[in-house]
Amino acid sequence: MDINFELYKVFYYVAKTLSFSEASKALFISQSAVSQSIKVLEKRLNQSLFIRSTKKVKLTKEGELLYKHIEPAINLIHRGETQILEANSLNGGQLRIGASDTICRYFLVPYLEQFHKKYPNVHIKVTNGTSLQCVEFLETNQVDLIIINSPNKRLTTVHNITEIKEFSDVFVVNKEYIDVKTEDVALSDLQKYPILMLEKISTTSEFLHGLFLQNQLDLVPSVELSSNDLLIDLAKIGLGIAFVPDFTVKDSKELTKLQLKEELPKRKLSVVHNQNIPLNYAAENFIQCMLADLEN
Repeated sequence: MDINFELYKVFYYVAKTLSFSEASKALFISQSAVSQSIKVLEKRLNQSLFIRSTKKVKLTKEGELLYKHIEPAINLIHRGETQILEANSLNGGQLRIGASDTICRYFLVPYLEQFHKKYPNVHIKVTNGTSLQCVEFLETNQVDLIIINSPNKRLTTVHNITEIKEFSDVFVVNKEYIDVKTEDVALSDLQKYPILMLEKISTTSEFLHGLFLQNQLDLVPSVELSSNDLLIDLAKIGLGIAFVPDFTVKDSKELTKLQLKEELPKRKLSVVHNQNIPLNYAAENFIQCMLADLEN
């Protein structure tokens, strides 16, 4: 079907902003031109793409389906333009990274600082999300690379995966508030206490639920949050036993790590990019700098 790319471009901005007026501003064309372009596209596709009302615009099911395909295509074109304009130069351009807030705070910040000092003209954009969400950022070309926890069920064969750091997960408690033995603790013993953990959309939550299932135990957490830092804060004031990566509590004086009878599998931090899309010079250089530092 021969449909002008400009029509899809207009559709993308209306779908992204859910506003004909905002799309017209982004495209530097009149609102009537935006409306006319959408009408032409809907006529050629023989589908209604938007539900229009006086107050707001909403995508139809057909519009949502089309947007899922158009969004990564537009991002991919923009990425190609950027790479060509950069022409293998670190005097400008952009580095787009996806990572969770925990990985950003406890692992990524020193490498971002090092890279920024070396290449101050490269714009660094970090998009936060869980490790599962970050894979989606990569698949829709919203980021150049992601740094995530693995194993990760969302990763597929189209991704280039490099393991960069091994870590353990630990249960931590403030002994001033909760009387629990700290050595030779069985997972079954923990069922007696309030468990603080990440919410279910995280790889960490999947990992812990899987461990309990393997041991034929029920896991009913008292608190599920989106932030490891908040879990640590709640553990410090005695609201329960928190399950967090070991590198987040290595300097904590208030919290005690429980020594388990069961040996928990180690997990890894991995840097991932789409092997079918060439990395821009900034992303490639950032990965090389990070891996070189970790090897030393």
